[in-house]
Amino acid sequence: MKCVLAPDSYKGSLSAFEVSKSMERGVKRVFPHSEIKSLPLADGGEGTVDSLITITRGTTFYEEVTGPLGEKVKAKWGILGDGKTAVIEMAEASGITLIPEADLNPLLTTTFGTGELIKSALDHGCSKIILGIGGSATNDGGAGMATALGAEFFDEQENRIPQGGQALQKLNKISTDNLDPRLFSIEIVAACDVENPLCGPNGASAIFGPQKGATQEMVMELDQSLNNFGLKVQEYLNTDIMNEKGAGAAGGLGGGLMAFLNAALVPGIDLILDTINFEEELKDADLILVGEGKTDKQTAYGKAPMGVGMRARQYEIPVVCISGSLSEGHHILVDKGIHAFFSIANSPSTLKNLSENASQLVEETVKNVMEVYKSGYELKGRVCPPLSH
Repeated sequence: MKCVLAPDSYKGSLSAFEVSKSMERGVKRVFPHSEIKSLPLADGGEGTVDSLITITRGTTFYEEVTGPLGEKVKAKWGILGDGKTAVIEMAEASGITLIPEADLNPLLTTTFGTGELIKSALDHGCSKIILGIGGSATNDGGAGMATALGAEFFDEQENRIPQGGQALQKLNKISTDNLDPRLFSIEIVAACDVENPLCGPNGASAIFGPQKGATQEMVMELDQSLNNFGLKVQEYLNTDIMNEKGAGAAGGLGGGLMAFLNAALVPGIDLILDTINFEEELKDADLILVGEGKTDKQTAYGKAPMGVGMRARQYEIPVVCISGSLSEGHHILVDKGIHAFFSIANSPSTLKNLSENASQLVEETVKNVMEVYKSGYELKGRVCPPLSH
């Protein structure tokens, strides 16, 4: 029997790699001679670097770059096993977790450090960059990122404007004369699971600004800034990002990536699964185990278990979801290729207790699932063929 293990992380408890190891122990307790293929996943957000580096046997690097408020931070990125594809999480350099809650201020935060990571990938000779853009602390339209790569932003007096979203209100001219020429010969793909436009009631500032510390007055100011930014991009780069789907992702970084780097924005889990050639592992698989910290109706909107279920359905391979908790709406995933759902909570417990014992609970839950899988067919005098669809 071949079992594919493709969990996401249990955030705050276990990494995707740790979940897959626990799952493997559970499977082996029932099927000691089974073939196990571990593919610890991410959906383009936190854990994307670790997932792709682990699966492709790539190399991890650390760079000191500019943090979201101008401080120096150590950011992790990697090069995949092919030696030419870089993987970067913008949250490593420009993420909200890098700032104490009391200091959050999207008027001032910058994506400059993300641009520095992209430059590092260019310096290492990479010909493709995969960029996860979740978890941002910024609202600068990617202007900071572009500045780090050579773009220049001026006010009416021909002075360079400061970093941050607020300063974009003063933007009068954009120059790309000194933009790093290596960007014109590299492919950049960004994992993006939102369709928000740059500005307006559904734009970057209105929808995502408050969670980054923006007051209602700041939201209005930032929206005006991004509107001016979008108009100047259209004027000087001849690129209209005002109404592009996903342009408002990560505080407008989605739009900046399209405008300055000609990047493509694609659903995160599809990008990950395509990068690791996931479907090659499905062709002879008998069972797939997925999971995440919490499975609910939100999982159906582009999260890892849904992406795996949709691919597996094409090959009529059963998928079992084993998560930290199951909440309202998780059953809609039956229509997304997931056949059964289990929580690792085996008795009334606190979140702290479940988190501390997650590894053992995952192993035990998988072991129980595999016992059922095995016994159901032994009762019929057969030896564990794949479950029927």
